[in-house]
Amino acid sequence: MNATTHAARAPHGDRADMRRRLKAIFIGSVGNLVEWYDFYAYAAFALYFAHSFFPSQNPVVEQLNAAVLFAIGFIVRPIGGWLFGHMADSYGRRNALMLSVLLMCFGSLMIAVLPTYASIGLAAPAFLGLARIIQGLSLGGEYGTSATYLTEVADEKNRGFYSSFQYVTLIGGQLCAIAVLLLLQQVFLTSEELRAWGWRIPFVIGALLALIALIMRRNLLETDDFVAAKPVARRENPLKALMKYPREVALVVGLTMGGTTAFYTYTTYMQKFLKLSVGLSDIKTTLVTGASLVFALILQPIYGAISDRIGRKWVLTWFGVMGTLCTIPLLYALQATTSALMAFLLIAGAWMIVAGYTSINAVVKAELFPTKVRATGVGLPYAITVSIFGGTAESIALWFKSIGRETWFYYYLTAVIAISLIVYVTMRDTKHQSAIGRHE
Repeated sequence: MNATTHAARAPHGDRADMRRRLKAIFIGSVGNLVEWYDFYAYAAFALYFAHSFFPSQNPVVEQLNAAVLFAIGFIVRPIGGWLFGHMADSYGRRNALMLSVLLMCFGSLMIAVLPTYASIGLAAPAFLGLARIIQGLSLGGEYGTSATYLTEVADEKNRGFYSSFQYVTLIGGQLCAIAVLLLLQQVFLTSEELRAWGWRIPFVIGALLALIALIMRRNLLETDDFVAAKPVARRENPLKALMKYPREVALVVGLTMGGTTAFYTYTTYMQKFLKLSVGLSDIKTTLVTGASLVFALILQPIYGAISDRIGRKWVLTWFGVMGTLCTIPLLYALQATTSALMAFLLIAGAWMIVAGYTSINAVVKAELFPTKVRATGVGLPYAITVSIFGGTAESIALWFKSIGRETWFYYYLTAVIAISLIVYVTMRDTKHQSAIGRHE
């Protein structure tokens, strides 16, 4: 038995085994942080580089064009979920995790050195779109594989807690992007320098961090679940095997759609909302966004641990009920405020709700599928759903704003959450009916 999975099965009192398990969780999730830093650096710095690729007299139109390319990164995520899911289920979680972070490194470096519209015309946004496609493929593969790895490494009693660190590192990646933005805004560069060339710096940093993550992931060991299922996995194509689980695939789509739309509303879109709708300054926008993400990060393991005690279904239902009832008044109140503190408190309130989804959605999906098809089953339907709902949330919101109907988005978000609520109240509790350990 290898050290990684031995740690996952060790008695709770054994400190050495606990350290090995925590090390496995850290190495398995650190690449996730780097990948999401690279991905969100685009969203965080779009306010500064959008004009370089989409020059216009209307800043909302510039941001809308940048948001469309952000969405393109999501469109290709299902392909990444399929490719990397196949690799993870057939050839190992480690190989898939290493390739995904290498691909993200290349995409980030490409953005860092791209010429602008003034230099090469329409080729500039075209190449930017290509870089986003590369990043989207990488991220599409990262989610399912890392969710599978973290779930298989964790012990049964604390599986919700440990798997919640996928979103801890995911949000941590965005926090790192916000921290870099804050440092460049307030310490090193002026707004003019940021718009001229400073926006390239975070992408260079991201490429370097991805190389570090790649080196760390060389030490990843396979889980016992994959090793035990390996003879079965090699006999059947994971995508073909996935067709035997239509109900589970439908559940992944249903439980994801409301949560992913809410998540991207309060992360990637919220920075633009605070700037363009609430009217906060650049520094206040960055501080409120960063502080709310810190709060969200703290919530993830708390909610994950709660799900280990009371079950996954009740935590998901909390998100569904409160999201359906509170989204519209929360966003109306946020739009009406002029105070940075009140804006933070309102977003923090929203995160108290959304964390019911983000903290445990990965473990719920992983617990639906047997080992031989788990990475594909988690990654592919999730990526398709995120492409349709999560990746388009910012574009839809900005489009509503551009036609003078911004509040329509509040009702759209509420409706999508309400649909997911139906899934939450009718699905089985995967904590008590888990497929972890089934190889078939």
